[in-house]
Amino acid sequence: MATQDLDKLKFVVLDDEDLEVVSAHLQDAVVKVADVMWRPNEKRLIVALNRFDWEGAQLADPQYRRRRSALRFERVLACKCKDVNPAGKDAILNLLAVEFDEAEAPAGVVTLIFSGGAALRLEVECLEAELVDLGPTWTATKCPSHIVDEVAVPVVPAEPGKTQSR
Repeated sequence: MATQDLDKLKFVVLDDEDLEVVSAHLQDAVVKVADVMWRPNEKRLIVALNRFDWEGAQLADPQYRRRRSALRFERVLACKCKDVNPAGKDAILNLLAVEFDEAEAPAGVVTLIFSGGAALRLEVECLEAELVDLGPTWTATKCPSHIVDEVAVPVVPAEPGKTQSR
């Protein structure tokens, strides 16, 4: 069941710090391979995803929700994938993080890291991206967790500039 919320996110990414904030919001987003759209003639990569609402999960009365969002990268010179089969359109990827490694400023490499070793590697002229929530939320049955030392531990993104404790 979907609910309409007025708390939609919209972030513009122009530097490494901006990307860290977006990466925290996208932790545990799920992506269908068919929803990764590489447009080389436009130098653009668009990823439609269902992001987990970490803000709602941290409330005193936790609300587990997901929301349809889009992540768009501009000025992309090349897009390579590792352990992602573009022909397997129905395969689901679990996004863990988005990172940027500067090469020859302002150019660099953006890496979308997925569970199981899958990754998308984007060679970019410069870091220029946007994360936008597209619509209402819907209830998720549980909070994502990761296996750490054989114990499931809920993962809560740290605030930018702060370390995460368990």
